[in-house]
Amino acid sequence: MSLMARLLIVSNRLPVTVHPSSSGPAVQRSTGGLATGMRGPHERMGGLWIGYPGDLEGLTREARAEVDARLADLRLVPVPLSPDEVARYYESYSNGVLWPLFHYFAARLPLDVRDFDVYERVNARFADAIAARYEPGDLVWVHDYQLMLVPQMLRDRIPDARIGFFLHIPFPSSEMFRLLPHRERLVEGLLGADLVGFHTAGYLRHFASSVLRLTSAPTEVDRIRWRHGDVHLGVFPMGIDAAHFSEHAESAEVRELVRDHQREGMRLLVGIDRLDYTKGIPRRLLAFEALLRQHPELHGNIRLVQVAVPSREKVEAYREFRTEVDALVGRIHGEFATAGWSPVHYLYRGLSHPEIVALYRAADVVLVTPLRDGMNLVAKEFVASRPDGDGVLVLSEFAGAASELSEALRVNPYDVDGTAEALHRGLTMPEAERRTRMAVLRERVMQHDVHRWASSFVARLEAAGGSTSTPRPSPAAALDAAVERARAAPRLLLLLDYDGTLVPFTPSPELAVPDDALLALLRRLAARPGAQVHVVSGRKRGSLERWLGALPVGLHAEHGFWSRSVGGAWTGAEMPDRRWRDPAQEILREFADRTPGALIEEKTAGFAWHFRGADPEYGAAQARELAVHLSALLTNAPVAILQGDMVVELRPHGVDKGLAARRILAAAPRDALVLAAGDDRTDEDLFAALPAGSVAVHVGPSESRAALRVGTVGAMRAVLQRIAG
Repeated sequence: MSLMARLLIVSNRLPVTVHPSSSGPAVQRSTGGLATGMRGPHERMGGLWIGYPGDLEGLTREARAEVDARLADLRLVPVPLSPDEVARYYESYSNGVLWPLFHYFAARLPLDVRDFDVYERVNARFADAIAARYEPGDLVWVHDYQLMLVPQMLRDRIPDARIGFFLHIPFPSSEMFRLLPHRERLVEGLLGADLVGFHTAGYLRHFASSVLRLTSAPTEVDRIRWRHGDVHLGVFPMGIDAAHFSEHAESAEVRELVRDHQREGMRLLVGIDRLDYTKGIPRRLLAFEALLRQHPELHGNIRLVQVAVPSREKVEAYREFRTEVDALVGRIHGEFATAGWSPVHYLYRGLSHPEIVALYRAADVVLVTPLRDGMNLVAKEFVASRPDGDGVLVLSEFAGAASELSEALRVNPYDVDGTAEALHRGLTMPEAERRTRMAVLRERVMQHDVHRWASSFVARLEAAGGSTSTPRPSPAAALDAAVERARAAPRLLLLLDYDGTLVPFTPSPELAVPDDALLALLRRLAARPGAQVHVVSGRKRGSLERWLGALPVGLHAEHGFWSRSVGGAWTGAEMPDRRWRDPAQEILREFADRTPGALIEEKTAGFAWHFRGADPEYGAAQARELAVHLSALLTNAPVAILQGDMVVELRPHGVDKGLAARRILAAAPRDALVLAAGDDRTDEDLFAALPAGSVAVHVGPSESRAALRVGTVGAMRAVLQRIAG
């Protein structure tokens, strides 16, 4: 790790709480998982922590200055937000839209999804705060779902920054994620990072699948090829400060509290959760109710201690949820309680750290049964708090922790009877089995603690920032120099691909109609004194004629098989051997029939098998198999098989964009500066035919012989706009 690297930590909230007091405002450190985990890297790497400090509007000017000075001493950078912004960015969009959807509660989405504009504005505020304090060599680590747009916003401001992002909640399946109205913006926001981290491999796969379906970006097991280079993906299960919990469990204070819990001789089942609909508390209570019905011998001998920490009490849905939980507790008491025994001890409040650890230490069984949870650190806290080596963990298979803690009794929280059975098994498990399971759990939790989690992410981020198999966009200075050369050239020859260079890809080829801005841009380029513009495309001549025929530009269709000078007629190349076409077309039709969404584009000289409208993974697999079949069929035929961006093309030998380029160059002034732009394999033939001293620009992340590169169609248009003046 570089000795000079600072770490800039970015989270929705700063790791402190500001409390007013008679002697002035007090700034108190938070004790949550993220605050604990990032404290070490924050101190060791001499960086800053950037986040919302809480509502400070009620402080006097003097008190505010005192708080700012204290934050500065702690290297904390406040990002102030108004109450309206907090209500709309945090409560309305982050917690009202992203939180339920990422936890698979689509039914809790508002009918009208609002306030993305405020979410976007606040994310930009965070990006500005980072950029204002960024120094070359810094590492930036952005945290969680409230700031998903920040990586790309910061990339726009500082292209060479090393940016990491970690998602602390689940990433849902692509089918669920695609319910979001702003899904593309959120995905592209995350893809601005060099490294995106998740708690589990399942969340990583869901993210990669969503990226593939929404952007068609090439996706590998651990990386995505994107505009600025590789976006690395990693699995980093978050831990806890395990040593602290283990040591605290042995303290005299905790031991005394444990004795208090054990005085009645009850077997204890314990649940500790925020009162949130994702935590599965109602179904847990139903499972406990089923346990009491099925095992009357347990009556009077067991008790469920359920701690429900108040959460989002101002939100109506949470108030209704509390009412539901209260009613279930009342129902269980009404059916089973006696004068001397209450089956449920329900605490609707937060507990002190010693009280929590004492409950963990006293419990016979701890229930961690969320319906969906990113990790759930309660499970790990319980394990770390048992230096006695005893106790049973009942764990939902839908908690991220389940991917690590396989020695727990794993349950499906939606299966009430199955959960009740697991509770009974936990209460009756032989001591030898309990201790064997707990020993393995403790070893894993103690070793893979929060400090190891943080250091492993930082190390991977530093490595990811300097390694990429995807070429990065050219520096601004290199593009500026090319633009100035083109603007200063007395004669300029532009050879431009169409799809993926001038217009974005569309599900169907016929939908890639040029917009008014592109038509105006091509007219302006062609109107420059001494300039000639040629569009060299794989498109059929009918499409190019329909879309661009009224412009004063040369058109070259089917990779140069057909050409048309400005105002002239179309002329075709010599028709090649066509005997291969019918058997090839039969195979193409067979694969199109069995690949929903695929289609065949028939051209004069060849074919294109498009699968942009198909399921990306299935379509890609079918395309690979199709290429194998075609290669076997056409081994001795005069035809090339090209695999492009969501397309397999069949093209006669000798018909390529290099042929078109050579014809254009033969008729052009010898002293003209040639600038060519393209995005895929077929454009490499064009680049190869350029004379020395030409300017070649590749669009996108794939390999190319072009010396210059831009990331997107928009970036390429921006270059041409500058040339057009």
